[in-house]
Amino acid sequence: MEKYPAVYILASRYRGTLYTGVTSSLWSRVCDHKNGTRPGFTSQYGVTFLVWYEHRQIMEEAIRREKQIKAWRRAWKIEMIEQQNPDWRDLHDEIDVLATLVNETPSHRT
Repeated sequence: MEKYPAVYILASRYRGTLYTGVTSSLWSRVCDHKNGTRPGFTSQYGVTFLVWYEHRQIMEEAIRREKQIKAWRRAWKIEMIEQQNPDWRDLHDEIDVLATLVNETPSHRT
Protein backbone atom coordinates (compact mmCIF):
# COMPACT_ATOMS: atom_id res chain seq x y z
CA MET A 1 0.00 0.00 0.00
CA GLU A 2 1.36 3.39 -1.01
CA LYS A 3 1.79 6.04 1.68
CA TYR A 4 0.31 9.52 1.30
CA PRO A 5 0.91 11.77 4.33
CA ALA A 6 -2.24 13.67 5.27
CA VAL A 7 -3.51 16.11 7.86
CA TYR A 8 -7.17 15.70 8.72
CA ILE A 9 -9.98 16.99 10.91
CA LEU A 10 -12.74 14.77 12.27
CA ALA A 11 -15.97 16.04 13.82
CA SER A 12 -18.65 14.50 16.00
CA ARG A 13 -21.39 16.37 14.09
CA TYR A 14 -22.00 19.71 12.36
CA ARG A 15 -19.81 22.22 14.24
CA GLY A 16 -19.37 19.64 16.99
CA THR A 17 -16.26 18.35 18.75
CA LEU A 18 -13.18 18.50 16.50
CA TYR A 19 -10.05 16.37 16.33
CA THR A 20 -6.97 17.16 14.21
CA GLY A 21 -4.62 14.36 13.26
CA VAL A 22 -1.88 13.25 10.87
CA THR A 23 -1.38 9.91 9.14
CA SER A 24 0.34 8.22 6.21
CA SER A 25 -2.83 6.33 5.23
CA LEU A 26 -5.91 8.53 5.58
CA TRP A 27 -8.60 6.09 4.46
CA SER A 28 -7.40 3.37 6.85
CA ARG A 29 -6.91 5.77 9.75
CA VAL A 30 -10.43 7.16 9.42
CA CYS A 31 -11.74 3.57 9.32
CA ASP A 32 -9.95 2.96 12.61
CA HIS A 33 -11.62 6.02 14.14
CA LYS A 34 -15.04 4.99 12.81
CA ASN A 35 -14.68 1.43 14.12
CA GLY A 36 -13.40 2.56 17.51
CA THR A 37 -10.17 0.60 17.12
CA ARG A 38 -8.13 3.68 18.08
CA PRO A 39 -8.84 4.18 21.77
CA GLY A 40 -8.71 7.70 23.10
CA PHE A 41 -10.30 11.05 22.42
CA THR A 42 -12.14 10.21 19.19
CA SER A 43 -13.76 7.03 20.48
CA GLN A 44 -14.60 8.64 23.83
CA TYR A 45 -16.38 11.60 22.20
CA GLY A 46 -17.73 9.94 19.04
CA VAL A 47 -15.59 12.00 16.70
CA THR A 48 -15.81 9.96 13.49
CA PHE A 49 -16.80 12.19 10.54
CA LEU A 50 -13.97 13.22 8.21
CA VAL A 51 -14.82 16.86 7.47
CA TRP A 52 -11.50 18.24 6.16
CA TYR A 53 -8.16 16.91 4.94
CA GLU A 54 -5.16 17.70 2.79
CA HIS A 55 -2.30 15.54 1.58
CA ARG A 56 1.38 16.53 1.75
CA GLN A 57 4.45 15.43 -0.19
CA ILE A 58 6.36 14.28 2.91
CA MET A 59 5.40 13.38 6.46
CA GLU A 60 7.46 16.20 7.99
CA GLU A 61 5.31 18.74 6.13
CA ALA A 62 2.13 17.01 7.31
CA ILE A 63 3.31 17.01 10.94
CA ARG A 64 4.25 20.69 10.72
CA ARG A 65 0.81 21.51 9.30
CA GLU A 66 -0.96 19.44 11.98
CA LYS A 67 0.85 21.36 14.73
CA GLN A 68 -0.02 24.65 13.05
CA ILE A 69 -3.73 23.78 12.85
CA LYS A 70 -3.84 22.46 16.42
CA ALA A 71 -2.58 25.85 17.61
CA TRP A 72 -5.38 27.71 15.81
CA ARG A 73 -8.54 29.03 17.38
CA ARG A 74 -11.61 26.86 16.89
CA ALA A 75 -13.26 29.55 14.71
CA TRP A 76 -10.32 29.42 12.26
CA LYS A 77 -10.65 25.63 11.97
CA ILE A 78 -14.39 25.92 11.33
CA GLU A 79 -13.76 28.57 8.67
CA MET A 80 -11.23 26.32 6.92
CA ILE A 81 -13.59 23.31 7.06
CA GLU A 82 -16.47 25.31 5.63
CA GLN A 83 -14.37 26.60 2.73
CA GLN A 84 -13.81 23.01 1.54
CA ASN A 85 -16.90 21.33 2.99
CA PRO A 86 -19.71 23.84 3.77
CA ASP A 87 -22.25 21.08 4.49
CA TRP A 88 -19.92 19.18 6.85
CA ARG A 89 -20.37 15.97 4.82
CA ASP A 90 -18.38 12.91 5.81
CA LEU A 91 -15.62 12.89 3.17
CA HIS A 92 -14.27 9.43 3.98
CA ASP A 93 -15.55 7.76 0.81
CA GLU A 94 -14.49 10.73 -1.34
CA ILE A 95 -10.80 10.86 -0.39
CA ASP A 96 -8.78 12.07 -3.38
CA VAL A 97 -5.03 12.31 -2.86
CA LEU A 98 -4.29 14.19 -6.06
CA ALA A 99 -7.03 16.79 -5.56
CA THR A 100 -5.81 17.68 -2.07
CA LEU A 101 -2.04 17.43 -2.47
CA VAL A 102 -0.35 20.57 -1.12
CA ASN A 103 3.32 21.35 -1.72
CA GLU A 104 3.91 23.91 1.00
CA THR A 105 2.27 25.29 4.12
CA PRO A 106 -0.05 28.17 3.28
CA SER A 107 0.69 31.41 5.08
CA HIS A 108 -3.01 31.79 5.96
CA ARG A 109 -2.61 31.53 9.73
CA THR A 110 0.37 30.73 11.89
